[in-house]
Amino acid sequence: MKDSVRGLSNPAAESAYHLRQVSLHGRACAGLACFAARNDAPQRWLQAHGNTPPLVCLGQCYSAPAASGDDQPLHIECRARQPVLLSHLLRGGARSLQRYTELGGGQALQIALTSVPAALIAQIEASGLRGRGGAGFPTGRKWRAVAAADSAHRYVVANADEGDAGSFSDRFLLEDDPFRLIEGMIIAGLAVGASQGYLYLRKEYPDARAIVSRALAEARSAGWLGPSVLGSGRRFELSLVEGQGSYVCGEETALLNSIEQRRPEVRPRPPQITEFGLYGRPTLVNNVETLCAVPWIITHGPAAYAAMGDADSRGTKLLSLNSLFRHPGLYEIEFGMPLRTVVDTLGGGLRRGNLLGVMVGGPLAGLVPPDLLDTPFEHTALESIGCSVGHGGIIAFSDDTRVAEIVAEVFRFGAGESCGKCTPCHLGSPELARLAREVVEGGQINRQRWQALIAALQYTSLCGFGRGLAEFALAIERHYPHWLD
Repeated sequence: MKDSVRGLSNPAAESAYHLRQVSLHGRACAGLACFAARNDAPQRWLQAHGNTPPLVCLGQCYSAPAASGDDQPLHIECRARQPVLLSHLLRGGARSLQRYTELGGGQALQIALTSVPAALIAQIEASGLRGRGGAGFPTGRKWRAVAAADSAHRYVVANADEGDAGSFSDRFLLEDDPFRLIEGMIIAGLAVGASQGYLYLRKEYPDARAIVSRALAEARSAGWLGPSVLGSGRRFELSLVEGQGSYVCGEETALLNSIEQRRPEVRPRPPQITEFGLYGRPTLVNNVETLCAVPWIITHGPAAYAAMGDADSRGTKLLSLNSLFRHPGLYEIEFGMPLRTVVDTLGGGLRRGNLLGVMVGGPLAGLVPPDLLDTPFEHTALESIGCSVGHGGIIAFSDDTRVAEIVAEVFRFGAGESCGKCTPCHLGSPELARLAREVVEGGQINRQRWQALIAALQYTSLCGFGRGLAEFALAIERHYPHWLD
């Protein structure tokens, strides 16, 4: 699909990084979680860097360094008062519609079909649900904006392009609970007045594609999808679109370009996609975890959801713990849990070495040093230390890795993933990667030039990718001030 070829202005980078017509089987992962665990299998890490194009990431961060096809069993645990997202997974998953309904699935859809759209939106607003894809935007506000847009046609899109290295929560929701996402998307469509949905899935999850494809066919046969959802006379169709490896397609405007078979680069805003999105129509884009919370909220009521977490961050969040923890796996927690509890109690501490820091929320977030682990896991507290909730990936780094190596790896990743749309990101990130590599190799760099490039990324990047790289660098300077020495 030409829509999914990485839109890099650098032809060499473009030819090296897209995954069109590439077999994934046996290929090693070059993600940050695998980088953190590279000393556990050095040859595999070398193999990962020898791949053309490289794979980032396979969603196997709990068994890193990973390769496609050698997945390991996953530990799943809920530490919230009520399991919102992991309830079916804890009971063995629900890959068939029959199993899903036996476990209580479908109740929310029945309620939604007898509700007016405004009431559904009001429930999501009252729940305090915020987007789980990284930005944390209030979900109900986004739904209301799409519903209010002046158009006869609207779209709902599920962002399943879980590209943040260290995160694998969406992968397991897709593989073991696909009907929850389908139900959430139908409810979202009913709420905002959309009759067509798209599920945008990353290519690095081939098992998820097969499972979701079967689930869609089963849902369609059972009348959940089609011209009259469960005989209600209300139409909702759902199509699956597969990406080809571009990290920037996790940004919603680049994702929409990809669905439209256009170059997957970021669109300038305004206009916002809630007014002018997919094919020029109002469009709702939510990530998988956000949509999967919707059926629980509709079934149990918004007050029950809002009672969990804290005032700024309501409800629960899935956390992905990488392989350097003694107990890696997928955890559901309520917002507000201290990072120290996440690291020492849930994760059991590190299985080797001493803790250098934890990357919370993906490669565009900062590194939290051990002396800040009492910070609560919630939006405001993490932002106050220059970090973010992000997608919920928790990558622990031990002291066998230097901070400079992490910085160099993040900017190497950034250089390869830039869509090439704006100069600060396209030209600045490779130069920053080169400068960080000089530090790793024992050299000295021009600090003034480094800071000027970071400032350019921070203030003039077109989208959150370049700004996120800058925020990462600023957080490193704040918490590890001697990393350049």
